[in-house]
Amino acid sequence: MDIIETTRNFVSEVLADEPSTHDMSHIERVENTCVKIHEKEGGNIQTLRLAALLHDVGIIREHKEGGNHAEYSAEIAREFLKDKGAEGELIDHVTSCILTHRFSRGMKAQTIEAKILQDADRIDALGAVGIFRSLVSMGALRALKQTIGTVKETSMNAYTEDPFDGFYDYMERKPFKIPERLNTKTAKIIAEQRLAIMRVYLEELKKETSGDI
Repeated sequence: MDIIETTRNFVSEVLADEPSTHDMSHIERVENTCVKIHEKEGGNIQTLRLAALLHDVGIIREHKEGGNHAEYSAEIAREFLKDKGAEGELIDHVTSCILTHRFSRGMKAQTIEAKILQDADRIDALGAVGIFRSLVSMGALRALKQTIGTVKETSMNAYTEDPFDGFYDYMERKPFKIPERLNTKTAKIIAEQRLAIMRVYLEELKKETSGDI
């Protein structure tokens, strides 16, 4: 079994009980988007796919301890890849990509692979799947607060008394600011297509919740 599939199996096991939206379906959508962007923008495909597969592997630890899952993921990725005999240069590049992928941390990607991973991860917060993920994530974060007391400081809009208020605040703060923070032309084209869906949805949601039907 090659390193890509070995990594996929490892991450799938780690994230089997992931309660929010950093689950294996998210991982594989990000991987697929990375490959699509790579076709136009270039970069090393092995580095890119490994970084995509491992970029959220530390999310379970973040749920339990707080902190930054990008840092946890990079630590886990380094240990895993080293154990599998990967070369040091590849390990360093993959972990560097992982460390800079998070939207909320505002870190600047230095390589084309890191830029593509950032873009692919951000794109998964857009469109129909982006709406679905935001609502599932809000519910999961509220449940984690109730059950184990974990509060995610970067997602305080998940805890508003009225969930609609939290959702509108999230939409204003994140999705519609994503295009200006994307790195590649290919990603920006995909983002605009997905934002069109979100604009229609929000317009209809506001109409229905205001009683204007």
